[in-house]
Amino acid sequence: MPHVEEAAMNHPTDTDTIWVTQEAYDRLRSELDHLRGEVRSDITSKIAAARDEGDLKENGGYHAAREEQGKTEARIRQLEDMLRRAEVGDKPADDGLVEAGMKVTIRFAGDDDTESFLLGSRELLSLDSSVDLDVYSPTSPLGAAILGKKAGDTATYETPNGRSITVEVVEATPF
Repeated sequence: MPHVEEAAMNHPTDTDTIWVTQEAYDRLRSELDHLRGEVRSDITSKIAAARDEGDLKENGGYHAAREEQGKTEARIRQLEDMLRRAEVGDKPADDGLVEAGMKVTIRFAGDDDTESFLLGSRELLSLDSSVDLDVYSPTSPLGAAILGKKAGDTATYETPNGRSITVEVVEATPF
């Protein structure tokens, strides 16, 4: 039986809206503000100090600061994009219905093994680094197929290669 990763990997959802709690949104906004302010300023000072040392070709401090600047600017762009696409919502009710923000356990038709994942946004996981779950968007083929289902319901979705896969929702609990 195919695993969730195989079916979802080929459907990137980077351009989709991402669902986050208010807590996750605030944490991301705070990180962005910190990077734009204090961190950018610190890196600019490091670059200026390294430049004052002379020959830039063999100046390790300068090159390290420029690399740090590149990584910081990339993270700023990533955060800006996430916040632009974010849809802030409340933690879902514990009513067993599959929706964004739920930890969902499914079973593939004809297989006794179960797989659990978070339906929502990877940013929700960063609030608790001890959690090791895959994350799938509610707009992915699997996510869209199981939205609104509850334990015992089945859903079928199509993989990128055109195969139809049927899953049974075993459980859905708020993350």
